[in-house]
Amino acid sequence: MNEKSTAMAEAPFTLTGKVAIVTGGGRGIGRAIVRRLASAGAQVLACDLDREALQEAQSSVAHPERIALYCGDLMAPAVPKQIVNAALDRFAAIDIVVNCAGFSWDGVIQKTTDEQFLAMLNIHIVAPFRILRAASEYLRAAAKREIAAGVRVMRKVVNITSISGTDGNAGQAGYSSGKAGVIGLTKTLAKEWGRYNINVNAVGFGLIETRMTQPLNPEGSISVAGKKLPIGIQPAVLDSIAGACPLGRIGTPEEAAGAVLFFCSPLSDYVTGEVLICGGGYHF
Repeated sequence: MNEKSTAMAEAPFTLTGKVAIVTGGGRGIGRAIVRRLASAGAQVLACDLDREALQEAQSSVAHPERIALYCGDLMAPAVPKQIVNAALDRFAAIDIVVNCAGFSWDGVIQKTTDEQFLAMLNIHIVAPFRILRAASEYLRAAAKREIAAGVRVMRKVVNITSISGTDGNAGQAGYSSGKAGVIGLTKTLAKEWGRYNINVNAVGFGLIETRMTQPLNPEGSISVAGKKLPIGIQPAVLDSIAGACPLGRIGTPEEAAGAVLFFCSPLSDYVTGEVLICGGGYHF
């Protein structure tokens, strides 16, 4: 290996000068992704329903000036376009889009209402579709200018799916359907946007330590569209999954964010249309 190639192999990557949109950036995995991207040098528009959580996420990074905030409901049809406009207004560019926002509203199919099922599709597949459709004008125009100038600039889309989407999971007809749809969207856009030097990939999570996977508590809930939805998993189920996982434990948000960071970095410049499972080897 010559001196030049050795230096290239050893050089760490940086995201300095890159602009990222991260939905669901106020808590859990989304917050960890915001922190990872900002620490790598990126400027980040963090989006969430909860303004207080967003502010906590911003204050938790070493360089809070790199973080801008957008508070809004992704399931409202106009909000995805507003998020894209907010990123362009604040940072004048978009280089990375991470569609991480989501929640679960579970039930066996005979007890799942239309409202429940459609809510899962809206947050997990319709909202990412709307964000990427809204961003497409900027992304394609920027790429065309760069290609005409003989410059290759790689941009990144990372959609979040789940082993519920790849394997299915009893009691999650809506959630699993939404997460499976994310995979179809990812693979389709990888084929449409490769000519624009955009890598489109997905990370599928297993069980990660967040408020959604905390031990079931009668007081635990989230508010969505004026409804309080229970969150958490039976402790015995958590123990069973940890025991069945080859790594013997549940993952952390920081570990989950590491898989996303790979797809946001130059390390993945020749990877597109792929689904990386970050689940410690566990499958349903």
